[in-house]
Amino acid sequence: LYLDEIQRPNGLFYHTPDVPFFWGRGNGWMAVGMADLLKVLPQDNPGRERIEKAYKLMMKTLLNYQAEDGMWRQLVDDKTSWKETSASAMFTYAMIVGVKNGWLDEVTYGTAARKAWLALLTYLNDDDNLRNVCEGTNAYNDYQYYINRRQNTGDLHGQAPLLWCADALLHK
Repeated sequence: LYLDEIQRPNGLFYHTPDVPFFWGRGNGWMAVGMADLLKVLPQDNPGRERIEKAYKLMMKTLLNYQAEDGMWRQLVDDKTSWKETSASAMFTYAMIVGVKNGWLDEVTYGTAARKAWLALLTYLNDDDNLRNVCEGTNAYNDYQYYINRRQNTGDLHGQAPLLWCADALLHK
């Protein structure tokens, strides 16, 4: 359903079918969901090829929107929106999983994931709480709504994906 309703031709996902914004964490959930599903979905599953194709398209598009420092933004395709850590950690995790499972090119995506991981570490404060985590966000058809979301520190929406990355880096 999500592939039909909200994935756009560029591989990114609208927040909802009628809210045409590529919200970072919403896309992060799709990236993580597809990566984790591909880890457990049997090779002969009739939906696997379609999911893997959608995942790879998304990962390729994300490379185009990765900031120079390795981060992604609150609105993925908007260079004027702020750098957001929960989405960045989710995209990083999805790329690490893809490289480790052989679905993504190691040089291209491993380099992007490493750059993102190192950037994410700079967003940890002295208490090891991640900064610049978007507060909970409902779908709302207003650009300013997404840009003006509060940036939290220590929010589990960001802490957890950062730990997923660490775990993925430590395991095959």
